[in-house]
Amino acid sequence: MTANETLARGVERGIITAEQAERLRALNVELPASPDDEQLRFISGFSDIFVTIGIAMFIGAIAHFANRSINVAGMWTSVAVAAWLLAEFFTRLRRMALPSIVLLIVFAMAVFAGACIFLGAGIRSYGSPVTLMGIVGIDTNQPTILAAAALLTVLLTAVHYWRFRVPITIAAGCGALTIAIMGLTYGFAPQLTPAGYSLVILICGLAIFTLAMRFDMADPERLTRRTDIAFWLHLLAAPLIVHSLIRGLVANTSKLDPTAAVAIMAVFLALSFVAVLIDRRAMLVSGLSYAGYAFATLIREAGFSDMTTPATVLVLGAFVLLLSAGWRPLRTAILDVTPSALARNLPKTSPQT
Repeated sequence: MTANETLARGVERGIITAEQAERLRALNVELPASPDDEQLRFISGFSDIFVTIGIAMFIGAIAHFANRSINVAGMWTSVAVAAWLLAEFFTRLRRMALPSIVLLIVFAMAVFAGACIFLGAGIRSYGSPVTLMGIVGIDTNQPTILAAAALLTVLLTAVHYWRFRVPITIAAGCGALTIAIMGLTYGFAPQLTPAGYSLVILICGLAIFTLAMRFDMADPERLTRRTDIAFWLHLLAAPLIVHSLIRGLVANTSKLDPTAAVAIMAVFLALSFVAVLIDRRAMLVSGLSYAGYAFATLIREAGFSDMTTPATVLVLGAFVLLLSAGWRPLRTAILDVTPSALARNLPKTSPQT
């Protein structure tokens, strides 16, 4: 019997609580070297990769045969059922990290795609341009159906979380809820300006970010499942926030001008400050491509068009490396001037060795 199985049985028999089990798991194999290392419980060994490869082949074959013998909606239903049944073993019994994440993603996508097609948003003929929704057979020109399918996905991912407690599930549910909100927005306000849509996305991103911070501040030592839940929520919130903010600066221009480029760099630096303060790198990573685009524009406007690409890569690479090397002392300096009511709920920095 593995250590995880022993802890699971201890919780079932009331010997220890679920919270104590999580702390023991962290202490046993996954305790970070320091509180601010932002480690993720993503993979526990090569067996996770091995099982994930098997899951991909098995579910792929299930999808193929279901599509041939039933229809597209039946295919997605079969995939969702297969993902759930596999999770009963690999997630609930074996507690394998990577297979659990993959199975949850497959389940959520299959539920959403199957619901869309069942409700009448299936594509009858494929055209151009090719999109992700189009690849899985979903017609994005029916936003209210997409919203209904997304709400059903939220409901079933909530049931999945109740059953399996996979940390990424809450982020998946929030992603589906965001799709539902955007679908309803497009359906009931089709004449809304691009800036208005960006504002809706920004509000969704900030709401998810707030939820992520609630989980983060409930576990400043980052020892429990809450920190993994927060990680995935930050990973979802970051592109929503960054994209909506940046899009507002360049929405009306086909080519970025120097003023907008400077504004984008300012937004990127502000987001970098927030990333260091909360010790989450997702927002920083999400803004790198925009920062590169803006910096390349400034170099080109300065008359060095032949050096645009190498100079941009060099500067961004140096920025990432310098920020990584000075992450802890920079966080210490920022936390020293942060109000104590906020600072004591954020991850603490540890001394460098």
